[in-house]
Amino acid sequence: MIIEIRRYRLHPGKREAFIEVFERVNRPALRDAGMLVFGPMRDLEDPDTVHWMRAFATLSDRERIKDDFYDGPVWLKEVEPVVMPLIAHFEASVVETTEEFETFSGAASLL
Repeated sequence: MIIEIRRYRLHPGKREAFIEVFERVNRPALRDAGMLVFGPMRDLEDPDTVHWMRAFATLSDRERIKDDFYDGPVWLKEVEPVVMPLIAHFEASVVETTEEFETFSGAASLL
């Protein structure tokens, strides 16, 4: 499984606005596109930071699903114009799980 661990540093005071849009519009759209999404999560040490993760079965699935999503109307018309002005900086780490990887439920798969 491929997991992206994402960290967003938002402009001061914009975290709750970002979370509201993420939960209402972006997370459902990401899931509809085929991504497994975990988050958002508030950083307890930085009031302007949000973390979240998304998972894919393979690297090729990741590329295909991301390309379809970011070229699609929900991102281009509903999400990007609203959330990008809230973000000061973001970074992502792309990792691959080990053979013995377990989810929070103890499972070794996306489901």
